[in-house]
Amino acid sequence: MARKRNPNGAGSIWQRKDGRFEARVYVPQPDGTRKRKTVYGTTWDECDTKRQELVLRDRQGVPTPTRSAKLSEWLPYWLEEFVRYDRKKTTYAKYETHVRRYLIPHIGSKRLETLGAADVRRMLSAVTSQSTAATAKESHRVLRSALTAACREELISRNVVMLVPAPRVQPREIQPWNLDQTTTFVEAARKDPLYAAFVLAVALGMRRGEILGLRWSDIDLDRRTLTVRNQLQRVQKELYTDTTKNRRTRIIPLPLVCVAPLRWQHLRQSAQRLAAGQSWQDSDYVFTTRTGRPVEPRNLNRSFERITDDAGLPRIRLHDARHGCATLLFAAGVPARVVMEILGHSQIAVTMNIYTHVSDDNRREAMGHMDRLLRRHRSK
Repeated sequence: MARKRNPNGAGSIWQRKDGRFEARVYVPQPDGTRKRKTVYGTTWDECDTKRQELVLRDRQGVPTPTRSAKLSEWLPYWLEEFVRYDRKKTTYAKYETHVRRYLIPHIGSKRLETLGAADVRRMLSAVTSQSTAATAKESHRVLRSALTAACREELISRNVVMLVPAPRVQPREIQPWNLDQTTTFVEAARKDPLYAAFVLAVALGMRRGEILGLRWSDIDLDRRTLTVRNQLQRVQKELYTDTTKNRRTRIIPLPLVCVAPLRWQHLRQSAQRLAAGQSWQDSDYVFTTRTGRPVEPRNLNRSFERITDDAGLPRIRLHDARHGCATLLFAAGVPARVVMEILGHSQIAVTMNIYTHVSDDNRREAMGHMDRLLRRHRSK
């Protein structure tokens, strides 16, 4: 009795001259094309089982490469299919840079199945020499993520990057301003158009993008609350609004030191709206240009650096104001969990390990307590 023919697209099976059975099925490739895959079996049933597995993967949309793809083929495909629409634009831009500048030039010719731990180590050494250990560590993270996706797609059986430790990076020493220096900066910034933005950075530890993405609808000056729900970012020549870094909205009580600058900013913006007339672009952003457009993130940094230099203060990054805010809050006795919520961290370990610094005054006070304890014990 003749065997029933498979439907179109399900492949076909025949017996070879050597007695084995052979099946061929058109399957999707990682680059989106379709190619014919051949499988063999000593019996018709064995060959048909392999054929059915290929058909099932095809129906599920799982790529089945007819040959092991090169990293120069898989990495761009991974960026487009796995990263672009599932991650933030900033993440995609960062990953794309590492793929283009470091991964493809150093290991792009390697195939997924033949990439070894030695190849990864050589790549990391080359990237460290080309840039820094921190860059190599980030390339390690990007490659690990890409190969994890390849494992899930069953293109490879193991992720060799897991066998190679990432380069050790010496943490950058951060010296945030103390209370006197912070007060000096705030006083020096009073005449700057972005004065209120700097007060929010210092007093609330808000990120640059969160400050510039703030809208008047997010602020209730009567109840003294501020809701952080968006951030303004510029990535690859595009200025756009995105969710916060951890995609969470947080409500922060406004201290009095922030209320007056925000009221001043509202009056100032109203005057600018009248002066601009029809050229004004209404966006509801708290911080805008003279015509209502959003403020460029880099311009906020430039103003911060200019005020810092004019005030004769040590140069720090605008982002370091978050470190200073956390340190001041801890010095005031604010619990770690509360500091975490104010700064918008997803894990309290980040707050404790990175964003808090012990000042000399705190150290002296701690040692003063030690003196009093030991003297009291000695006098007994």
